[in-house]
Amino acid sequence: MIEQFQKHFDEKYKQPTAIQTAVAPALQTDQSVLGIAPTGSGKTLAFTLPLLPKIMPGEGTQLLVLAPSQELAIQTTKVMREWASLIGVSVQSLTGGANLRRQVMKLHQHPDVVVGTPGRVLHMLDNHHLKLGHLMTMVVDEADDMLQDDTLAVVEDIERATPLSAQLAFFSATKSPVLDELNVMFGRDIEVIDVRDEDTSQGPVEHGYLSARTNAQKAATLRRLTSIKDFRALVFFNSTRTLNYAASRLRHEHIPVATLGGKQKQTQREKAMRMFRKRQIKLLLTTDLAARGIDIPKLPAIINFDLPTALNTYIHRVGRTGRQGEPGLALSLGDDHDIRDLKKLLADSDYELTKLYVGDNKLTKQKPEKGQQVVSINKQASRHLQKEQLTGEPRLQKKMDKTLNGFSKPKKRRKKKNRKNKGIRLKHRRQNGEN
Repeated sequence: MIEQFQKHFDEKYKQPTAIQTAVAPALQTDQSVLGIAPTGSGKTLAFTLPLLPKIMPGEGTQLLVLAPSQELAIQTTKVMREWASLIGVSVQSLTGGANLRRQVMKLHQHPDVVVGTPGRVLHMLDNHHLKLGHLMTMVVDEADDMLQDDTLAVVEDIERATPLSAQLAFFSATKSPVLDELNVMFGRDIEVIDVRDEDTSQGPVEHGYLSARTNAQKAATLRRLTSIKDFRALVFFNSTRTLNYAASRLRHEHIPVATLGGKQKQTQREKAMRMFRKRQIKLLLTTDLAARGIDIPKLPAIINFDLPTALNTYIHRVGRTGRQGEPGLALSLGDDHDIRDLKKLLADSDYELTKLYVGDNKLTKQKPEKGQQVVSINKQASRHLQKEQLTGEPRLQKKMDKTLNGFSKPKKRRKKKNRKNKGIRLKHRRQNGEN
């Protein structure tokens, strides 16, 4: 590590992680690598610290980093700019959803490092706004996700626009079958560096589940969890339709939430992330793609509103909490059938699920006693309860019943009589000899 970086590193961190130590020699000597390490183990710094010192400022784009989502690209750009500023290297982000014209203007200034999403990067290449003739290294972050389906074809198109001598670096938290074919796919001798067994950066994470059969019950469970002191969570969904449904229910109940995903503008997504990091909202609802690789310091919990269908998906979701030695919690919502399927999915892993309950504004392993009902009361009902306790008047108990779980029971509507035609009906009865 160069002197400028070493001083800054010592001020922020205690020591390098396993992946940072393992890949540095290979990256510094232009060897193409595949680095595999658990989520939260510092993979961004693992390629930032060895690669930035190799760049010659002002000589064109020499380092390209591809990320699967706007959020991860922006996060990576922020990290790299912090270190690049120490040695006079410029970093530019290229993400979908951002202002295209402004990005084109920035590219005309020939940034030394470009961090972007594959679609936007390829668009800039096709329109000759981005030139990679001087590229020395291309990094593919979250490679197990990036090298799948349509995205794989885009990454291959971008790689064909790079010099044959360019170094390739792939990073992932899990190893999928496609990663075994990298040598053939890209025609490079790629060194595999897997430190999952030696990495100790992840903190203790508890894995539990809460019983909830329908989406309405799951949304109600989220509402109850927000009553727990200092509780915040990243909530995962398999579809944007279910995400929007849950967001609508929670907002109707005045729960501070934000969403991440769908066709949001970049400014909206950045605002949601900023509010969540500043603890202005308790729940951030997201899909897997939007939350892939993002780092939220000291995140207390993640929640699987929709259960994952693949082990790798569960691993990546859980990896958002318990980072850098901090404790974490992974909660899954579902009925007995759902949880049974999830346990089968996790059978080959070290994860063990524990049944949990929400009671007395906290999570517990103890099942509430039979007949005991945990309720959440609003401020008005709370004042009525205090007055009843002071005066001993039982007449206010109905106020409590009406505010059970924070909802008012609907009032029975009286059936309105059709008074307009009353006289006509009486006249008709008299004509027919009715009393």
